[in-house]
Amino acid sequence: MNADGPPGRAVTAARTALVTGAGRGIGAAVARRLAAQGMRIVALDRCSDDPGVEYPMATREELDAVVADCGNGSRAVVADVGDRAGLASALGELLGEREDHRAGIDTVVCAAGVVWGGGPVWTTPPEVWEALVRTNTSGVLNTAAAVVPRMLPAPGTGRSPGDVPRSRGRFVVVASAAADRGLPMMGAYAATKAAAVSIVRSMAADLGPSGITVNAVSPGSTDTRILAASADVYGLGSPQEFAVHHTTQRLVGADEVASAVAWLCSDEASAVTGAVLAVDGGMTAT
Repeated sequence: MNADGPPGRAVTAARTALVTGAGRGIGAAVARRLAAQGMRIVALDRCSDDPGVEYPMATREELDAVVADCGNGSRAVVADVGDRAGLASALGELLGEREDHRAGIDTVVCAAGVVWGGGPVWTTPPEVWEALVRTNTSGVLNTAAAVVPRMLPAPGTGRSPGDVPRSRGRFVVVASAAADRGLPMMGAYAATKAAAVSIVRSMAADLGPSGITVNAVSPGSTDTRILAASADVYGLGSPQEFAVHHTTQRLVGADEVASAVAWLCSDEASAVTGAVLAVDGGMTAT
């Protein structure tokens, strides 16, 4: 790949990004944006419905369409981020089983997520709570467990004997503005996203000396298919009605979230770690 892109584009040669939840919505937008910047994409999705939520998940056909759009030798991987062993097996098969194999993924975007609401937080059915935690919270930890050891710089790669080896790795989690607000009827979802933000901050501290940055993007109400499920929770006639909660008075676009993620994945964001970037149309500004 050519490292020299058009002015204003942060293109880096020979970088590979794992994007979870890539079959549609924000994950698909992120995959396409990073591919447009020259990255090879490993697009991962479960491609099967989750019994803990009522709306359909992305299909294998949708995931394959995203990969076709990405080009650059991108690959589709069908795996559930909530299944640590299955996820590790799927990625190990793709990248090679050796833990010291470091020629693979150097950028990770955790966009897999599920949403549910319908009552006060204490009335959340156990199976729904399990589904939310499994994907929104454990999914982040499982992805980190499978990939971060491969992103760490190999010992002895410092420029001089006293140098700490450093990486150009990036780890970005798609959280939610709900993590910072009390949301009626969606407290369980908000809690799992708040936990994901806490994981981001702790990972940033753990990985600080390595050069791997860890950040979150917190979207507001984003114009994707999943927002319709939230509209149903509140009995709204259209997801567009959520725009009233944004100071911009419009929904956020998935491409706008993808732009923020792409910046955090770029070399220009090398000094940003442990941050939560709000892309919420001003939802949390007031």
